[in-house]
Amino acid sequence: MDFQALTMFLDGLPDMGIPGADCIVLQGHQTIYRHFCGCADREEGVPMRGGERFYLYSCSKVITCVAALTLYEKGRFLLTDPLCEYIPEFKNMTVRAAKANGKEEVVPCRQKITVGDLFSMTAGFDYDVDVPEIREVQEKTCGRAPTMEVVRALAARPLACEPGTHWRYSLCHDVLGALVEVLSGQRFGRYLQERIFEPLEMNRTRFPDSPLAREGMMAQYRRDEGSGKVERISSEENELILGTEYESGGAGLISCVEDYARFASALANGGVGKNGVRILGQNTIDLMRTNRLDGRQMRDFDWEWLKGYGYGLGVRTLLDKAVAGSPGFPGEFGWSGAAGCYVLIDPERHLSMFYAQQMRNSLEPYVHPRLRNILYSCL
Repeated sequence: MDFQALTMFLDGLPDMGIPGADCIVLQGHQTIYRHFCGCADREEGVPMRGGERFYLYSCSKVITCVAALTLYEKGRFLLTDPLCEYIPEFKNMTVRAAKANGKEEVVPCRQKITVGDLFSMTAGFDYDVDVPEIREVQEKTCGRAPTMEVVRALAARPLACEPGTHWRYSLCHDVLGALVEVLSGQRFGRYLQERIFEPLEMNRTRFPDSPLAREGMMAQYRRDEGSGKVERISSEENELILGTEYESGGAGLISCVEDYARFASALANGGVGKNGVRILGQNTIDLMRTNRLDGRQMRDFDWEWLKGYGYGLGVRTLLDKAVAGSPGFPGEFGWSGAAGCYVLIDPERHLSMFYAQQMRNSLEPYVHPRLRNILYSCL
């Protein structure tokens, strides 16, 4: 194995405006590559040292889905179960529908949201968090916005589309985190701690529920789409964390490269961590990376850099190497985050990669497919 090409690619990213980057590759549970470059804090001239924390943003979703699947393995729910069996507020949902004259009306849903819809982003939610229902919870709770109260408030909003009909990126996995609370009888963060973080020795991964959680954070930046200018923003800025007690299953976790690599490596190796602890079964992982989208939903899943992929239980999954232009294996799966995190998991080769940066408007369509292709060329 020769990783020179991967190192050269990573070292070129700061010249593109990405202040700092960190990348790790594991085969089995052995680290076969690690490289970091650029600055953890560009303004202060602090170089990357490899132990920085950062927001996972939507890479949180993979952890949330695995946590929910640990309850699936215990028979606590079926994917076909209506969500309202567990959170009754979702029983009588409405949906925004277009009338013949082009105007919109709100009508009762014909179908119920299923638990499977939450996993596969087909429940009909949107990603709008600046809405009256959520603001009311924030005001009523003096900014605490506990997870269950926010999620129950979402049930009062009309859906953007009929459940089960369209793939739509949304707050589905935040609702899934609330479902874990209901089924486990614990706060979502506590369940993650006991079922995933502690067993895998992910000691620096948590929700930002105290100043200690943000200790060692990489500086956060935002790239202007028009000018390409990269400016520093607050390291605490994450508009998807809606309150001090809101545990966002979709975008709220803070972690570091070493921790997430332990998680990804477990999924690449039959659900078993380096220490021999199992968090999930191989058959469940295979279900997770099985495409769930039908033809219409696949047309919704139209992100250019994910051509050739489908979508399973909260993860992209490689279906067609030729369409994707990927040298990887069908069933390679993972996801990414708004500030640029990227996880690739290949159970066929027991291979995993985790890449991290902290820049919003992250150049994901350029960086992530190239990371994948270069990785496979190096093996």
